[in-house]
Amino acid sequence: MTLPLSLSQAPQRRRGTGGGTHQQWLLPVTALALIFLVNALLSPSFFSLGVVEGHLYGSLVDILHRGAPLALLAIGMSIVIGTGGIDLSVGAIIAICGSLMAVLIQQDVSPLLTTLLTLGAGLLCGLWNGLLVAVLRIQPIVATLILMVAGRGIAQMITGGQIVTFHSEVFGQLGSGYLVMLPMRVILTALVLGLLIALVRRSALGLFIEAVGGNAEASRLAGIDSRGILIGAYLISGLCAAFAGMIIAADISGADANNAGLWMEMDAILAVVIGGASLAGGRFYLGLTLLGTLVIQSLTTSILVSGLPAQYNLLVKALVILVFLLIQSRPVKQRLLGWLQRRRPSPKS
Repeated sequence: MTLPLSLSQAPQRRRGTGGGTHQQWLLPVTALALIFLVNALLSPSFFSLGVVEGHLYGSLVDILHRGAPLALLAIGMSIVIGTGGIDLSVGAIIAICGSLMAVLIQQDVSPLLTTLLTLGAGLLCGLWNGLLVAVLRIQPIVATLILMVAGRGIAQMITGGQIVTFHSEVFGQLGSGYLVMLPMRVILTALVLGLLIALVRRSALGLFIEAVGGNAEASRLAGIDSRGILIGAYLISGLCAAFAGMIIAADISGADANNAGLWMEMDAILAVVIGGASLAGGRFYLGLTLLGTLVIQSLTTSILVSGLPAQYNLLVKALVILVFLLIQSRPVKQRLLGWLQRRRPSPKS
């Protein structure tokens, strides 16, 4: 069978994992290094690591600890963006799953059943988004906007409009527990990332996702089940958001339907873009997405360390991200390369 042109000329290198060119790694790594440098200047003890009660303690550990929910969102978002879609509902899914988990714990449901029902709620939300996009052919930004708007209302219905608190030693470990000196949430995030990288590296799934994102019609003609790939991508995104919701709810031992996961979808999208993915689809890198998450979380930490008033935090963050994305844009890249070439001394004849 002859593949369509858009597929037959696809790069042969493995993508969708940590891959990417040296240039794609250079910008996020440089940004992260600059943020770390600023943090080190503002707080000389920034790189200090210690052991307190058998747990690693320090600013670097705190970045990993606080960035785990965002990393989970960004990992799922990366796969959705790879298909050419977007998922604006992940923040609302966090609220739904966190609220459901809190209510189930309050009602003394077993931890195993609570976990399964909470993750099932995330999968159900992902299935809803996937059906709207893949079957009804609604634009992803509109399809996921529906759940983004309605999701917090669903979460409020689950909690009865109240902030639900609970006490659970099992889920307390998920929110603030440690294993082998590392936060449990960091270990969970690493496991999810490792499983997804293995899934897209050891099978053709990564190629199928990028093929659908690059040209869904050509993929269909090549025999790829584009509907199944799209639904699967949103299922993974919903599942990752459910894990993030569980971590956030367990961290505060409660569920706030109004504020849980609020605007986190925007940070997740930024992390994926910083990781070199194309919002048009056809290209995604899970490893680089994790690096983008570290950039976002490190920037948030540096703003807090700097002592800036809270009202300036979002403005400074937006300006820094804007500068970073401008550097990544093609026109700016071309101008910078042209300037560097003009500054480069000509070779002696």
